[in-house]
Amino acid sequence: MCLGIPGQIIEINPDNSKLATVDVGGVKREINITCIVDENNPSSDCVGEWVLVHVGFAMSRIDQKEAAETLKILEEMVGLMEVGKG
Repeated sequence: MCLGIPGQIIEINPDNSKLATVDVGGVKREINITCIVDENNPSSDCVGEWVLVHVGFAMSRIDQKEAAETLKILEEMVGLMEVGKG
């Protein structure tokens, strides 16, 4: 099973258009966006887009509603794991 974490692209690397900075729950990291760009969807159009991130790659674009719902579920899972520890 793969887990994709929603993140919002906030910047494209000026030296390599296949790399972008993404904000994942307040944590910023560089990811590869090769899987979501092509001649019809250039990297320059990605800023502000929500994507599912898996092992450092943006695997697909998602809308803001889906991102919010997924983040909420992940937060609930973390909360359940913390309750289970106590």
